[in-house]
Amino acid sequence: MENEITIRAYRESDESDVATLWRSVFPDSPPWNVPEEDIARKLTTQRELFLVATLKDSRIGTAMGEYDGHRGWVYYVAVFPEFLRKRIASKMMDEIERLLIEMGCPKMNLMVRANNRDVISFYETLDYKVDDCITMSKRFVQ
Repeated sequence: MENEITIRAYRESDESDVATLWRSVFPDSPPWNVPEEDIARKLTTQRELFLVATLKDSRIGTAMGEYDGHRGWVYYVAVFPEFLRKRIASKMMDEIERLLIEMGCPKMNLMVRANNRDVISFYETLDYKVDDCITMSKRFVQ
């Protein structure tokens, strides 16, 4: 199956499946994280960094990258639970990293909830380290 997985850029026809994936994988997301709205915002900038993993005609994973000229970021790395541990997320991360490096990006950051040990462990297998910093935010959309 691993050889049948394709990582490609997001297409508008992916919206419904991607929204379903995110609602399934991130069921405790705050109410302001509306998948369709996040997708629409992403399509206005660096859409080539919005990746979808497919198996035959099914969309089974996503990764959304961003480069601000100083750091790269990745969000919405998601794979349907039945496809976990098949290197799909690793392949998507490899592709996001490759694209960011091509753009001249020197470092990539990502955010994981502090209590999500499984996801932290996954990123550690990809050589990501926990930085000694605090992430702060301010909501503009409620």
